[in-house]
Amino acid sequence: MSGDVSGDAGEVVRFWERLGLPGIIDVHTHFMPERVLRKVWAYFDSAGPLTGMEWPIAYRRDEDERLALLRSFGVLGFTSMLYPHKAGMAAWLNGWAADFARRVPDCLHTATFFPEEGVERYVREAVEAGARVFKSHVQVGAYDANDPLLEPVWGLLAEAGIPVVMHCGSGPAPGRHTGPGPVARLLARHPRLPLIVAHLGMPEYEEFLTLAETYPEVRLDTTMAFTDFTEDFSPFPAAALGRLAALEDRVLLGTDFPNIPYPYVHQLHALERLGLGDDWLRAVCHGNARELFGVG
Repeated sequence: MSGDVSGDAGEVVRFWERLGLPGIIDVHTHFMPERVLRKVWAYFDSAGPLTGMEWPIAYRRDEDERLALLRSFGVLGFTSMLYPHKAGMAAWLNGWAADFARRVPDCLHTATFFPEEGVERYVREAVEAGARVFKSHVQVGAYDANDPLLEPVWGLLAEAGIPVVMHCGSGPAPGRHTGPGPVARLLARHPRLPLIVAHLGMPEYEEFLTLAETYPEVRLDTTMAFTDFTEDFSPFPAAALGRLAALEDRVLLGTDFPNIPYPYVHQLHALERLGLGDDWLRAVCHGNARELFGVG
């Protein structure tokens, strides 16, 4: 699936035109400082322990080219998912992301955090600067979402109603603090936290579906789910498709662009072939994000 992607744009446009949409909204795309992104790509190239498999980057392009590609696909709004892997990085990343959002108006102003001294201060500063979505990566950051240093952050974001896209499932490789258990403990304390579970929580799909069924502010993004690549090592249980269909208003399109090993359109076709209907696709690929973020 990692071959030529030069004809991708036409296929993507045909997908949303058939649904009668003005375009699509992708809540899980990565833009970050170039030297950081190069290190991320080098990690994928080395098949590091958090991936453990061959993972060719389909859209290894310069920033301007990647932006032009998303726009050619008809992506009306997207994010700059970025994350620290150690203390001392998050505030700097937030400064970069705020500048990126200023110069790229179709990108939702994205921010991040890490359990460290001063985290409440710089998260509050990001909120006051207009951040509209946050990224939490407990696998890469190797931290517990229930770290006491983060408690005021969760309260602040819940009160402000700002969504957090969290990589908390144990795929593609488990971490010390991944899985539904820590997230369930977090939500028990902050039931109104607008949490978007990345990758549908793979491989603990059903457990994260339960959390979404329990907490009305929990949503799931589709990033890499149902693609041929992911189905090979972490298939979605067919018996749970009915539950996914019932959560039509709380599933959001995410892709992981540009760090995907297949053409962008494959994510869309993977959702289409689930057979959950055009109304479901319209909600997932546009309507739900439009309502949540007011874009598109």
